[in-house]
Amino acid sequence: MARNEEKAQSMLNRFITMKQEEKRKPKERRPFLATECRDLAEADRWRSEILREIGAKVAEIQNEGLGEHRLRDLNDEINKLLRERAHWERRIIDLGGPNYASKGAPKMTDLDGNIIDIPNPSGRGPGYRYFGAAKKLPGVRELFEKPPEVRKRRSRYEIYKRIGASYYGYRDDEDGVLEKLEGPAEAEMRAQAAEEWKRVERIRREALKTVQSGEVASAGVPSMAAAEVLFEEEEDVVEEERILERERQEREKGKETEYVAHVPLPDEKEIEKMVLEKKKRDLLSKYTSEGLLEEQQEAKEMLNVHR
Repeated sequence: MARNEEKAQSMLNRFITMKQEEKRKPKERRPFLATECRDLAEADRWRSEILREIGAKVAEIQNEGLGEHRLRDLNDEINKLLRERAHWERRIIDLGGPNYASKGAPKMTDLDGNIIDIPNPSGRGPGYRYFGAAKKLPGVRELFEKPPEVRKRRSRYEIYKRIGASYYGYRDDEDGVLEKLEGPAEAEMRAQAAEEWKRVERIRREALKTVQSGEVASAGVPSMAAAEVLFEEEEDVVEEERILERERQEREKGKETEYVAHVPLPDEKEIEKMVLEKKKRDLLSKYTSEGLLEEQQEAKEMLNVHR
């Protein structure tokens, strides 16, 4: 049994292959300009062909062993095909076809797969992209490195701008921590104050009953608690009398030092009349001369007019 290579080299197989090639149409070449194409189906076919070429070259450029020159040439060819694809997509739109140039086109990524934006890397024009192993070439890797972030020192104005009421401790009561800590202490202080008030009130009532009924202790003296309460009430009465006496003396002293005028003073109507007269004189002196004023005064005297 002959091998496949021997079968291919046989006379019959070569004859059949030649006949098939004669029947085929000559291979068409893609138009150099997209505007030369007038058929929408052909334009779509040429675009698909460009996409296949781009895919093949992108797969080839992944090999880092091709060398620097070959990688740069492949990257240039891929970018050229991308520009050509954009021309054909615009031509398809002109012919009434779909819009393949979607806004969600893939963006350039760095070596870690992060999307970056390089508007004009290496001076090759806007939209130039790097693929595969071309990103690791010398001079290209630096384009994908992010510059270190320089922390700007905040100014005094920015520092004070961030300071609020919580910085000064005005909102310490809003977190509820102090309320939990001070709640039991406040309740205990209130209970103590209430007990003290009840004790004093009870002793005061007993003392008043003892005084009113004329009862005394066995030694002829009221109980110590009652005496203490009565003494405190007496002190309060004495203190109130002292305060009233001091206020009375201050009022009398204020009356003695009050200023008394020994000359008649003008009332409000006389003051208003004097102010009006002064305004009249100012207006007359502003719009009339001194000679005219003298003549007017002489005329008033002659006519016995005192206004």
